[in-house]
Parts: sequence; structure tokens; C-alpha cells
Amino acid sequence: MKIAGTRGELAKARAALEGRVAVVMTMGALHEGHAALLRAARKSADSVIATIFVNPLQFGPAEDFTRYPRTLDADLAVCAAEGVDAVFTPTPEVVYPGGEPSVRIDAGPLGDELEGAIRPGHFSGVLTVVHKLLRLTDPDVSFYGEKDYQQLTLIKAMAADLDMGVEITGVPTVREPDGLALSSRNRYLSPSERQLAKVLSAALRAGAAAGGEGPQAVLSAARAELGTVQADYVELRSPDLGPVPRSGEARLLIAARIGAPRLIDNASVHLGSGK
Repeated sequence: MKIAGTRGELAKARAALEGRVAVVMTMGALHEGHAALLRAARKSADSVIATIFVNPLQFGPAEDFTRYPRTLDADLAVCAAEGVDAVFTPTPEVVYPGGEPSVRIDAGPLGDELEGAIRPGHFSGVLTVVHKLLRLTDPDVSFYGEKDYQQLTLIKAMAADLDMGVEITGVPTVREPDGLALSSRNRYLSPSERQLAKVLSAALRAGAAAGGEGPQAVLSAARAELGTVQADYVELRSPDLGPVPRSGEARLLIAARIGAPRLIDNASVHLGSGK
């Protein structure tokens, strides 16, 4: 496995790769959810690149960039175990050699909704770094987790709208046995908060089970399951995060703060026509 820290090292490692190339982008602190992305990439492609980069552009003023967990040695071990061919581990100075870029990717109207309404500018930072890393790694396909469903949707839109020629593929959320979606933020939960956090997935299951009764039943069931947990949002949208349809496929999205950590989750819902 080649480890590249500079653009030159990455270019050399990329040139040595053969066939269909996949990339998986991470901010490190890898867990089984990331491993699932790497396995999906390994099945789909002849060569796999992983990137490990904590992107300062996607952290808001109230979010602690320096506190984000950095576990490079453990992350590299995960990559090696999953058969990754090359890992790009740049510093911010490598990714942004001129400092914070004055030109960034505009996430459009969807970038200001849901997570974007809570974290202004977040998706501009995400799309800017994803665009740069896609250019630097030059893959045929790139894999992203469905847990960050809005992020996945916006990356798909960017790749299509900007004619990037990269296939963007989502991978289902990996969960703990009790339903909690795997996340690097889970390590900050206290034991009591960890117990409470499973209410998010329970709310998604309740909402999905009510899908035959229509959109309002889905939202009511999800909110009832949340109980005293105060959610930033509980919303039902179309699969592309447009307005919710009256029937057919939809996406239920939830965000809530459990103690200090802020968790997000989502699930597919099949809507009936209701009563």
C-alpha cells in the first residue's frame, strides 16, 4: 500500500494504478462504516485510493476543527486490511496551497436546507474539497455513505452539473446491533447518552412503518418515538431531497443533539396514498 502525503507522491502512486479506479474520501477516525465503503470500492474497481483529510473548510465557527479525532496509524491499518492500494494523507497546506480558497463550490439552494440551515457554509466546504480530491485522484467511481444523505445527494448533483465524468455511488448505512448509525461522533457519547441515541433509529423505523398511511403519519410516528429528544429537524423529502411526494419512495431525515454530540440519520420510506 502506497502512502502519499504530497501532490507529487499522489500523482506517482496514481500513475501506477491500473484498470478501473475507485476513491473513498474520509476524514479519518475510521470505523466499520468506512470499512464497508472500502469493501464496496474493492468489489467495484481494480484499484482503490483512500483519502484521509480533516477538511477545515467544512467546520463552522462554533465547531472545533482541532478537536476532531486524528488516528492515522489505526486508519492506515484499516486501509491495509481492506486492500487499499494507495492512501492520500495531505495536510491543509497541500490541499489548499494558497490558503483558504477564495473560489468555492456553491451548493445551491439545497445547501442551505436541512443540515445547511444549521451549519451555514458547511456544504460549500464539503463540495470544494470533494471537487479538489476528485481532480487530484482522478477516479472512475467514488463511494460515499448514505448516513450523510444530503452530502451524497449534493455530491451527485455536483458531479452531474459540472460534467465531472465520475460515477458517484452511495453505500447503505452501517449500524450497531441496536440500530445506532456508526459515526465518528459516537465516541463522544457518555454511556447514558449512548443509550438515548438509539432513539433516532427507532424513530426512523417507526416512521417507515407508518409509510402506508401517508406523509403526515410518517412524521407523526417518528416525532412520537423521539419523545423528549429535541430534534433540529424531522423531515420527509423525495429521494433527491425535493418536496415530498404523496406516494412512492421518500426519505425521512432526522438530526438531534444527544448531549454535546450532534447526530444525523435517515431512512428510505415507501409512502402509500394515506387515508
